[in-house]
Amino acid sequence: MKQFSSFAKRLSNTGITELMHDLGEANKSKDPKICMLGGGNPALIPEVINTLTKEAKSLIDSSYFESSVAYYSSPQGEGTFISALCDFLNHHFQWGISTKNIALTNGSQSSFFYLFNLLAGDMPDGSHKKILFPLSPEYIGYRDLGLSDNMFFSKKPSIEYSDNKQFKYHIDFDALEITDDIAAICISRPTNPTGNVITDKELERLDLLAKQHQIPLIIDNAYGLPFPGAIYTESNTKLHWHENVILGMSLSKLGLPGVRTGIIIANETIIDHISNLNGTLCLAPNNMGAGLAKRLIESGDILTLRDQHIQPFYQQKMQAALTLAQNIFQSHHVYIHKPEGAFFLWLWFPDLTVSTKTLYQRLKARKVFIIPGEDFFIGIEPYWEHQYQCIRINYAVNEEKLREGLCIIAEEIEKLVASC
Repeated sequence: MKQFSSFAKRLSNTGITELMHDLGEANKSKDPKICMLGGGNPALIPEVINTLTKEAKSLIDSSYFESSVAYYSSPQGEGTFISALCDFLNHHFQWGISTKNIALTNGSQSSFFYLFNLLAGDMPDGSHKKILFPLSPEYIGYRDLGLSDNMFFSKKPSIEYSDNKQFKYHIDFDALEITDDIAAICISRPTNPTGNVITDKELERLDLLAKQHQIPLIIDNAYGLPFPGAIYTESNTKLHWHENVILGMSLSKLGLPGVRTGIIIANETIIDHISNLNGTLCLAPNNMGAGLAKRLIESGDILTLRDQHIQPFYQQKMQAALTLAQNIFQSHHVYIHKPEGAFFLWLWFPDLTVSTKTLYQRLKARKVFIIPGEDFFIGIEPYWEHQYQCIRINYAVNEEKLREGLCIIAEEIEKLVASC
């Protein structure tokens, strides 16, 4: 074949695909020396695995199993799960939504592919619209989802420094301008890659800006409330939704990444379009995630799992990882983003004079896998040296492997700084 389409060129050789390929090969390897600190796979929490195993066995023994595997759902997604989730959200958050406000997708990546291309890109009137990320860095998986050029635009954050080599990004509202070519504002909360949880006040200001400019506010809640609830701040965690908000959720970080179940909560017009896209691109979303999670949501056991096992597990991991990193990098010029949620450490090395992709290759050669930070700064203008000095670490791993990997990172950083 002489050539493939522009669609193939755009989506078949992306940064995240290359990284996922590397991570997949490393995960398959039996090499005990590999330190897997990259990727976003949730930890295998024993209590979660046991609960999901029981749910799977119960599902197989029930009549619901047949409908889960032998029949298509509607393009909107499996109806009884949507109904259970609707009741759950109204009970706990009093949103007054209906089942017409919820659609399922084949994972969050599919959700945001739909949403971004539904709202932005080349428009029928000849204009071109963009998605604004008001806080950079943002999730690397967004970067290559646009079917048009120049669909994403992000702004530099302001930086607040604190004790123990920590810092926190904040939205720079003074520099945030909503121009006519902005179709929607999008923020993840907690933020992947940094673990940042933007404050309720920041979220309210974004919401007000979106309403003033008559554009939706998209909130990616994959790590947030009500599940998996990987948030460690004592405040600033209000779950936010109304007709102008599009809320993305997922079953992946609950412990079900393999069943690829994304959830979109939005006004009925958006949900109708998402359902139509499902029907066109995949006929219907898969049913297995809905089948495994439905009883947990109906009974409220999903909150018990969150409060007693998931959130405490990751918070303990976060505290241990932060202490470990502070000790290992004690003599290095490094800053660690304050880890307020999710399960990542975001490390900033101001003296790093090579790109983090170069650092990634050096670490990969030593069998340590991280995620280089530069691709998380999506459509940022103008050039910013900072974006080539940060890396993301997944601390949802064995503590000894984390220690080993961080020590090797420290060694490589020291070599690079000394060679300049």
